[in-house]
Amino acid sequence: MNNQMHPYHLVNESPWPILGSMAVFTIACGLATWMHTKNMTLMFLGLAATLLTSYQWWRDIVRESTYQGCHTTKVQTGLRYGMILFISSEVLFFFGFFWTFYFTSTNPDLALGLQWPPKGIEPLNPMEVPLLNTMILLASGMTVTWAHHSLMTGFKKNTSLALTMTVMLGLYFTLLQATEYYNTMFSISDGAYGATFFVATGFHGLHVIIGTCFLITCLMRQLYLHFTTKHFFGFEAAAWYWHFVDVVWIFLYASIYWWGS
Repeated sequence: MNNQMHPYHLVNESPWPILGSMAVFTIACGLATWMHTKNMTLMFLGLAATLLTSYQWWRDIVRESTYQGCHTTKVQTGLRYGMILFISSEVLFFFGFFWTFYFTSTNPDLALGLQWPPKGIEPLNPMEVPLLNTMILLASGMTVTWAHHSLMTGFKKNTSLALTMTVMLGLYFTLLQATEYYNTMFSISDGAYGATFFVATGFHGLHVIIGTCFLITCLMRQLYLHFTTKHFFGFEAAAWYWHFVDVVWIFLYASIYWWGS
């Protein structure tokens, strides 16, 4: 970086993009194999390869930003724009699920018993576990904001404490959602209701897991003093992503759990 005459980061050749693509493709093939033959070996192999590739790719990015000085102010600005565009694409991704849910729920056909929820479906009580999960995610939004402000003001202990609380709340949310799925009286194959419910909430649960991993990485980096009061985009991106997850859940709760029941 000392020898170049511009503030941009020209990345070196990396094997991780192609290896990551191959690993994700292996997961897709493994899912198809599991659905047809009930064999999960290929899927778990692809998952392991994806996790290993992600770890090494993330490790290289941490080295570039923390130790090599590649993430200048100009580069961080570009990264922020990239994160904004990524979250915008995620908003449109979930918009499709909400569109499907509202279309089928406001126009139930004969196959659904001309009613919503469909005849024979016993929806979950929105005042029980779903409400608890809502409180958990709202609390996690407060703790991640606490961590953000503590980091900007240099309170390292408060940052670590708030991040730890956020991670624990995210793990607790995932545990409760898994328990909810286990005790649900309908499945993803139970018509439009089951399909929209499990696809929408399931993808949100996947985003919670990804966001939790993101925050765990930030917590480890914070413990190793990678962040400063001026250089912390890695955490900032994780906080933005977590707030997006919180907002999506509020819409899911209000639409699918409360209004849809």
